[in-house]
Amino acid sequence: MAATENVHPHEIHKFGSMAERWWDPSGEFKTLHDINPLRIGFIQEYAELAGKRVLDVGCGGGILTEGLAKLGADAMGIDLSQDLIDMAELHGLEAGVNAHYQKISAEELAEQQPAGFDLVTCMEMLEHVPDPGSIIKSCATLVKPGGTVFFSTLNRNPKAYLLAIVAAEHVLRMLPKGTHDYKTFIKPSELSRSARESGLELKGMAGIEYNPVSKRFSLGKDIGVNYLAAYKRPD
Repeated sequence: MAATENVHPHEIHKFGSMAERWWDPSGEFKTLHDINPLRIGFIQEYAELAGKRVLDVGCGGGILTEGLAKLGADAMGIDLSQDLIDMAELHGLEAGVNAHYQKISAEELAEQQPAGFDLVTCMEMLEHVPDPGSIIKSCATLVKPGGTVFFSTLNRNPKAYLLAIVAAEHVLRMLPKGTHDYKTFIKPSELSRSARESGLELKGMAGIEYNPVSKRFSLGKDIGVNYLAAYKRPD
């Protein structure tokens, strides 16, 4: 599969068409805003950010990229939606956040800048591409020896289907309908196998849990639905 083919065009259109609403904290992407501090907190458990060269793969409108830049990282975000790259750049300018963006695939950037980053993040993206293994391999190539790679995705089991699709998209309407396709969810064992095959070592995992009463997210040990994983590229 060529680098430029590892994409579902309908996914790019789906998210790109909502680019202007990406930064509305009460809009369709409210969940991303709500969990962003948890994602950053998880990253900080395993890596320093200040002064580090950081890549955010599948950055969307730049919510995580900006958060990393605000903590002193030299942050770069990449995505294949020009609409989302434009939105990320515009919001960064308005917010005075010094982050950089480029429309390029992870595979192509891995060819251009192998071992070019101190840490790489790829959040809520693997379940939206045809070949997640190719993205994982590219992230492993992009990070420096001794650096850390972070992924987040959705587990594939009945609980995840009920909570991430039935509840989140249809009952609670926390996400736009059609955001996720259950068939593309990735079990932690599958993620770790691909990571190992790419030369990465697992350092830790955590689950993102939602309390429907308090309407708050938190990090916990339950990786049954949404989960985060940290991997290290050996020195």
